Order: sequence, then C-alpha cells, then structure tokens
Amino acid sequence: MPLAAGARFGRYEVLGPLGKGGMGEVYRARDTTLGRDVALKVLPGSVTHDPEKIARFRREAQVLASLNHPHIAAIYGVEQSGGTQFLVLELVEGQDLAQRLARGRLPPDDALAIARQIADALEAAHERGIVHRDLKPANVALTPDGEVKVLDFGLAKSIESAATNGMLDLATITTPAMTTGAGMILGTAAYMSPEHAKGRAADKRSDVWAFGCVLYEMLTGTRAFTGKDVSDTLASVLRGEPDWALLPADAPARVRTLVRRCLEKDPRQRVADMSTVRYVLAQEDQAGADAASSSAARAGSRHSRAWIALAACIAGAVLAGAWWWSTPARAGGGVVRFSIALNDEVISGPRFSAISPDGTAIAYVQKNQIYLRRLSEPSASPVRGTESGNADVYIAEPVFSPDGRSLVYWSGEATSGEIRRVDVTGGPVVTIAHADLPSGMSWTASGILAGQFGKGIMRIAPEGGAPPQLVLALKAGEVALDPQMLPRGDAILFTFASNFHLEEASTDETFWDRARVVVQPLESGARTTILDGGSAAHYLPSGHLLYVVGGTLFAAPFDLKRHALTGPAVPVLEHLKRTDFIVGRNTSMIRLGSAHFSVSDTGSLVYVSQAASAGSSLHQLSMMDRRGGAETLKLPPAGYECPRLSPDGTRVAYDTDSGKDATVWVYSLSGATSPLRITFAGRSRFPVWSADGQRLAFQSDREGDRGIFWQRADGGGVAERLTPVMKDAVQVPESWSPDGNLLLFSVTSGQKISLWTLSLRDRKATPIGDPHASGGPDAVPPGAVFSPDGRWIAYATRTTRDAPHCVVFVEPFPATGAKYQVSADDDGHHPLWSRDGQELFYIPGPRQFSSVHVSFQPAFTSTRPTPVVAVAGGRNKPEFEKEESPFEAPFYERNYDATRDGSRFIRVVDAVAPPAPAGTVTVPELQVVVNWIEELKRLVPAR
Repeated sequence: MPLAAGARFGRYEVLGPLGKGGMGEVYRARDTTLGRDVALKVLPGSVTHDPEKIARFRREAQVLASLNHPHIAAIYGVEQSGGTQFLVLELVEGQDLAQRLARGRLPPDDALAIARQIADALEAAHERGIVHRDLKPANVALTPDGEVKVLDFGLAKSIESAATNGMLDLATITTPAMTTGAGMILGTAAYMSPEHAKGRAADKRSDVWAFGCVLYEMLTGTRAFTGKDVSDTLASVLRGEPDWALLPADAPARVRTLVRRCLEKDPRQRVADMSTVRYVLAQEDQAGADAASSSAARAGSRHSRAWIALAACIAGAVLAGAWWWSTPARAGGGVVRFSIALNDEVISGPRFSAISPDGTAIAYVQKNQIYLRRLSEPSASPVRGTESGNADVYIAEPVFSPDGRSLVYWSGEATSGEIRRVDVTGGPVVTIAHADLPSGMSWTASGILAGQFGKGIMRIAPEGGAPPQLVLALKAGEVALDPQMLPRGDAILFTFASNFHLEEASTDETFWDRARVVVQPLESGARTTILDGGSAAHYLPSGHLLYVVGGTLFAAPFDLKRHALTGPAVPVLEHLKRTDFIVGRNTSMIRLGSAHFSVSDTGSLVYVSQAASAGSSLHQLSMMDRRGGAETLKLPPAGYECPRLSPDGTRVAYDTDSGKDATVWVYSLSGATSPLRITFAGRSRFPVWSADGQRLAFQSDREGDRGIFWQRADGGGVAERLTPVMKDAVQVPESWSPDGNLLLFSVTSGQKISLWTLSLRDRKATPIGDPHASGGPDAVPPGAVFSPDGRWIAYATRTTRDAPHCVVFVEPFPATGAKYQVSADDDGHHPLWSRDGQELFYIPGPRQFSSVHVSFQPAFTSTRPTPVVAVAGGRNKPEFEKEESPFEAPFYERNYDATRDGSRFIRVVDAVAPPAPAGTVTVPELQVVVNWIEELKRLVPAR
C-alpha cells in the first residue's frame, strides 16, 4: 500500500512517491536529524520476511557503501522501522536518461560525455568486485549541472534468490513516462546480456553488454533489442542484431566500433573490461582513422578492420600513459621515499618548505636562506640572493610559481616584512609587496594569494608594481589561513576561524583544530563550510581534499563542482609536525599554525614528521598471549588508550590522546584497511562497544561537559547524546549489558564516584548504590564491567577513604547488598571478565597481571589469585598513582582487553625510541615521498 506524505520511518519523514518496481517502492523523504532530503526504498514483504535474503542483502549493501564514487549514487544505510526494511539512498535531483531519450537521440558529444561517466562508475565498481547487472537508462540519473549518477548499483544481485535467476525481478523503478499501456516496463530484458538471459552467471562482461545497449540507444534514439513482450525481447537479445545502419555517421568511428565490440553475443569476443571502454572513449578522434573506419563500415568489413581501429586507439592510450609516467616526477611509477637532513632552527615557526607543482624540485629554508633540491640531483644548492646576513631577519613561506621556475617567499623582522620573488636559479630578488607574516601563501595562474591577519586574503601580482588587492575581506574577529585558489579561478579554499580573546589565543593549542575548512566564491561571497574541525586544507587535481587535525593528515574525495566532500575522510599520515605561533600587535593577537607538508599537483609529498623521541609518551597496541609472546599491531606509534575488542573479535576500538585532542577510532585486526576515525568534535575518549557491535559509546566534551554519546561503529550517522547533563560531573562509559538494554557508566562528582545504569529503552539514568566511593583527590574510576550473563558486576574501590590501594569486588546485579572481594587486600584494579564468565582478570600492581576463577553455584566463590603472565613491560601499571601516570586521575580507564577465548590480550605498550649512540647528534629530517599519489588513491579512491 503506497505511503502517504507525512508518514514517518524513524527520523525520516515521507514527502512523496518517486516510483516503484520489482524491488519495492521509492519515496522522497526528509532526514529530520541531518536536515537533508534522501530517497527511501521500501523493500517488499518477499524480501523483508526472508532472513536469508536480508542477511545476504545487508552484506552486499556494506560492500556497496564502500564505493564512494562521484558517479555512483550513495547508499547511506539499511534500516528498519516497525518491521519494515528500507534503504536510505542519495537523492539525485534531475531526470533519468530514459526520460531524456523519450525526446529522441542525443548529439554524439552529449552521448559520449554521459558514456564516459557511466564507464568510470562501472570500472570503479568492477575493481571492487561489484557487478551492476541492471544497467539501463532508467538507472542513470542526469543532474541539472551535467553530472551522471548510476543508480541501484548491485542491489538486484543482493536480494536475488539463490534458487532462481531473478532476471525479471531486478531493481526497476518505473515512472508514468516510461511505462507501457499495461503499466509494465520491459527495459530490464532489453539490456540483459545473452549469457544472463540463458540463466548463466552474470559477470562484468554483462555490464559491458548493457553499457553497449545504453550507448547505442543514446546515439540512435532506439533500443538495440526490442520485442512485443518479454519473450520476444529476450529472443532478440539471443538471436537478433541491432540495426547498425542507425548509428549516426557523425559519431566517431572508434565509438561505432566500440558499440559493436560491446555487443558481441559471445562474451569471449566481447570487450572484456570497462577500463578498455574508458580508454577508448577518452581518445581524441582522428580524421584519418575516422575515414578509414567509415570506409570499412560502408564496405561491410565489420569485424576485422573495426577491431584494428579499436586496438589502435587502445595502443595509443597505452603509449600516452607510458609517456606520462616517464616524466621526472613519476619515473618508474612507484612510490619512492628519502629524507633531507635539517637543522633545528627551521621547524620552530611558520612553514619553511615547498615542492614544485610538477614534483621535480623542493625548496626549503636552511640557515636563514632558501635551498633548492632537484630530485634528479644528489644534493641541494642555495638559491643566490635569498641569503640574509641579519639574524633578526626571518625567511618563511616559500612557494613555487605554477611553472616551477620562480619562488616567492616572505622575509622580515617580527611580523612585518616583504614578499619577494626570485628565480630558482638565483639572481636579482624583487620585492613585490610589503606585508605582514602571511598566514599561508599559494601561487596559481590567477596570482599569489596571501592570508593577512586582521585584513583578509590578498592577491599579489607576481611581477609586483601594483598594490595588493583585497579579494576576500573578513569581519572583525575573523581569521583565514592557507588560502588556495581552486582550479576554475572563481573560488578560494581556506581555513576559517573566529578570533578568540587574547588570553585564549596565546594559550589554546587546539585553536586551529576547531577551525572550519570553507570555500568562498569570489563573485557571490556565499561561504560554504566543507567540514568542521580541521585546518591546512589543500585541494589536489586528483580530486582529493587534504586537511590536518592535530598531527594527522586526512584525505577525502572532493567534488570540485559542488564544493562538497563525496566520501569519508581517511587518515593518510600520522605524526605530522605542527608549529603554533602568536602574531599581531598589542591586543590584536592570534595563534597561527603551520602544518609542515606540501604536495605537488602530480602527487608527490614533502613533510616533517613529529617522530617519537627518547622518553616520549607515544604508545603502540600489542597482542600478548599467556606465554608472554607479543605481536605489535601494524599501527604507527600514537597516544593510544583504552583498546576494546568488538563482540565478534574482528575489530578494536580505541582512542588516541595527544594531550591537545582525543579521538575515537576503529581498526580491523586483519590489517587490510586503514583505521576508521569515528569522532570529529571535541575530546572523545573511552570507547565501549554495544552488545551487537553496531555502535560505540564514548565520553565527549563536545557540549561543554563530559557526557556520554554514541555513534555507529562504521562511522556513519551523527553522534547522539545518551546521558543527561549532571552539573560539575564527569561521566565515563564502563560496560554494556549483554542484552544491549543497559549501559553501565561511572559518575565522578567532586571527590566521589558512583555507578549508574542508563536504560536504552527510555534513556532513564539510575544510580545502583554507592559501594565504590573512593574519596579524596586520588579518587579512581571503578572500571566496572558486567559479567557475560549480566547478573554480576565487577569493579575496583578503596575499602576505606584512606586506604592506599584499591581492591576488586564482585556484587550481584541488581544489587542485593552483598559483595565479594576477589583480589588480595593490598591491591587490585581494572577488572575484566573472560567471555565464558569463569575467570576474572585484573591488575594487582606494576608489571603484574592476575586472575581468579569464579563459581556462582551454589554460592559465589573465587580461587586465590594466580598470575596470568609475567608482563615484561607496557602500561599495565596502577594508573591512579600520579607519579607513574602522565594522565589526570580519575579519568584513565582500563588499557587492555581479552579475546573471546581468553588466550590473548590486547594492551597498550610504550613506544620509546632507543637513545642515540654516544657522540651522535640527532638531526630533524624533511621526508620526501615521490609518487605518493599512488598510496593516496589506494587509501582514498576519488573517482
């Protein structure tokens, strides 16, 4: 039964119908939480009532969600409301290709522009092992600005019955304009490959066939295969041929040949891969080849000469690619790393290094002079004319010209100085502007952009002679950092923040981590926020947006036309060097920050790393077995805390705390993917898995206090507050009940700690007694945990207010007044149940790890503590002892967790760099990664 406008599915409000087909009805809806319109596809009862289909469908949907391609409509989620299963999909405005074709064929140029985008989408999906199986004009959306979005990607395959082909029950959305008199669309059969029509498995060559059908229809305005009914249409697919004479003569010969090869009935003779299709469509049409192919077509020699023409196009593409990779910045095509030794003085303030746009040269400041290092040369040379004999004159912010032949840089005393230009080969230095120390500079064909504190963003003529032009003015109290003119020359990308008071500006080291990355068109001035919480943004021609939070460099796919991220951000570089410094005069001061990295247009990277040094507080995550064997996870050193294994044991959640910021992450123990950042606002710590492994609860100060929030563990959705505000109290999530209905959390208020439960049904918070009040400034968290059956709680507490150590207790849940001591009288903290509930682990003291075996029948009993393993290092120390912990008690939680079988334990260990040999000098280094774009594309697919 169709849904009426105003119907609700959870947070989604139905606005009206969009269409229906074999996979269900589709509605336009409003996401009332995120304030955006989406498409809801309500699945039919035949799917929602079949657990096997739903399980298979959900698995496939998870794969589809990973595509993140600009020409593939996104899937936001698979959700359920009141027993109804539905998909939450990206709503694509505009018309579909079927509606456009109803008005006739497309001009060849328009058809090829659409075909290229479809081919790009199919190739990206095939690389992920996903086959569409239902490509047709109705599943290709055309946005008003000319973008193509392929719809229903792979969903037909997801719900197909294992016992049938399902070839007439594919994902089809019909509209009145596309239906026959009987109200049934026959489009699916018309685009079905011969092997699929015969009941054989459909692979990527079936998508190639469907693509050929769509391209033929765009060029001719007629379907390649038609019939009076489904049977006739399938017979045409199996035995008929398209009317090749309908292909327009003004279509490039290579395209006409391509259509023929895509529609070979024998899949072994068909174009085998969409990459071939995409390369052919990308080639420039050559008149000679067109004439030869046209003559061949008129002579009727369809196969041999056409295939030769197609092969020639492909060979041309390969040769072009070989030339492209032979340029200096891509020599060898592989990733190459090396370092350049620096002196300490160059990394204490503003940015001091840059890489040329073509990636062949690096400029950096050394000994108060600019040096140039060409990648083809073994060493750097000083740039003549940039040397300064005055120690008070500072040189910073070197930037290459677009052709790489010149440099501009700032030179001055304190914050006042000049912007100068010099050839990279040295020579006369020209002052092109008087300016304060820039808050970032960039140089494109439209000129030099420089951020100026208290003024805005200035454009400076590279040749000088004209005063700087204010191209983007800021209001009082606003600051911009790192301006970059986007490729079209009509909008500026920069980091934006409102100025804090002087006292905050001079002390707040997280100032720029809480800034916004924005784009502002020069003509309209309508500023668009790209993301909250980040700085040092930079756009790459590869379609990536880079930005920095803390010491981590993130990358996300970015749509240059819409000025919007098109996929999740991924950390691509840890421990990036950040420096903050105060600029301004009198009371008009602000903290500026430099993230020390630079990326060429070709995708090579230079940066300074903030590596661990002797005695540093960086940590690593390590898996330890009961024999003492240990294996470090493949993660770089960081401020890891509170590792928690997922209920299925495949992932670990943790937080990283640098002192300035804290963030929750999820990492697959397989090591096949990069860590996934879950939180992006405030300091977020202490993750706890929900019982079903779908969400994480964590503490966050994003609303001013330290409350508890939860969010999906796949990074989707938005964080939602769980606990009520408690004045002057700190809340910490401790444990989730096995049935998923209760969250156990601790509340620290003043010198007292208590335990509470939160009901997930009604969000009611209830105290469960106060047997664990510790008192005093050394109060410690109880580290409370539910037993696997949910009937007991283990926690740590002092037996008296003045007791020097904690003791581990177990008490029934709900509380009866009984409690049982399981650790020795002298010490015990951070308890953890084994998954079978028969063993209780805890930490008796420094470098110790013990357990007791417990029994609940006929009454609670526990054995004497025995060592689990002799811990040979790491941070399993009594964290509440201030002299041993750099963290403020009582906000430090258990730093270990156990696998399901209790045979191994994940824990936090110190990552201390070994001291340098006697007599050696440690010198900072500039790290260089040639062809870094290859790593970036692998980590963050952008197209």
